[in-house]
Amino acid sequence: MLNPGSEIPIAEAFRRRFQAQPLIFRAPGRANLIGEHTDYNGGFVLPAAIDFYCWVAISPRDDHKLAIYSENLDVLSVTDLASGPLEPTHSWTDYPFGVAAELQRLGHTLRGANLYIRGRVPIGAGLSSSAALEVSTGLALLQTSGITLDRVQLALLCQRAENNFAGARCGIMDQFISCFGRSNGALFLDCRSLQFEVVSLPKNWSIVLCNTNVKHAIAESGYNARRAECEQAVALLRESLPNVRALRDVTLPQLEQCRAKLPDVLYRRCRHIVTENLRVQETVQALASGNLPALKPILLASHQSLRDDYEVSCRELDIMVDLALAHPALHGARMTGGGFGGCTVNLVAREDVKSFQSHIESKYAQETGLAPDIYITSASHGAAQVAQVE
Repeated sequence: MLNPGSEIPIAEAFRRRFQAQPLIFRAPGRANLIGEHTDYNGGFVLPAAIDFYCWVAISPRDDHKLAIYSENLDVLSVTDLASGPLEPTHSWTDYPFGVAAELQRLGHTLRGANLYIRGRVPIGAGLSSSAALEVSTGLALLQTSGITLDRVQLALLCQRAENNFAGARCGIMDQFISCFGRSNGALFLDCRSLQFEVVSLPKNWSIVLCNTNVKHAIAESGYNARRAECEQAVALLRESLPNVRALRDVTLPQLEQCRAKLPDVLYRRCRHIVTENLRVQETVQALASGNLPALKPILLASHQSLRDDYEVSCRELDIMVDLALAHPALHGARMTGGGFGGCTVNLVAREDVKSFQSHIESKYAQETGLAPDIYITSASHGAAQVAQVE
């Protein structure tokens, strides 16, 4: 929940709290159109940055302390950069302090600073609020301390912060799209080489994110468990396919040839990753060629694979996708994010968004007794320093 002062311009809110003039940075969350759980397998993804941001205002201090205030939580946390290596506290501060810790591990000297955080990416919805916080914090700390990192280095550093400090074994997708998002399309990203191309989205479409407003307790442990299962599968596959470094390297015929070597659950995890990489490429081809009717069955196949082979969906997500498919304006729907709750991503003609929203709100409440949150967005630009008037 945001506190009552949240609509005050962030520069003014910062001045009231810290009595100083700040620099302001923001970084977006993301909606992944397709390519789920493929990033940490070295595969392909197609995310878009969204116009929901985390804002960070910052000014330097004369001591060695980092003071970070969260407007959303109304909590101030302070740490001393000179008192030794930063350690995780298993709270929200692990994300910003983790970025500081990774900068220190690279040998950089950080200047003390006051930071004011205002989050607008819905938390717990699978829209990568954590990466938006990490990247905006990273830009702010780099600027204040006079450190130069390119955007790829920044994305990788923020990923390490989440892996090493927050304990989530995420791939590179979330931090990368927060750094490199484009207002005119999604990024077709190769998560091994980090090469990407911008894929234009139809200008008359909106990205509609439907939040189930559930997050099952297994979410974090389930995510890390799926990554461990993929690593187990790679170790077994390498006995027959020594050139395999990650599931990205496995073809569908090779997987079928090695099926007997894998327990059924690992086979199904592999089948999702291998086929999902193919679906990402099919989606890019469909968008590039203008074959828009092909998108709905591709996205549906992705959701079904996540539900049946990867087992990261849940009843509420399945209901949300089924309801979306029942609306004539839909061009594609699937769960997005790590799973076990959170959001579905829906591609909807702009003129039909209100009708689609009304349909989802009423039907989902009837089916589940829950009120969904609907976020209407579009592909947006990546992280940046912004004018203080914002």
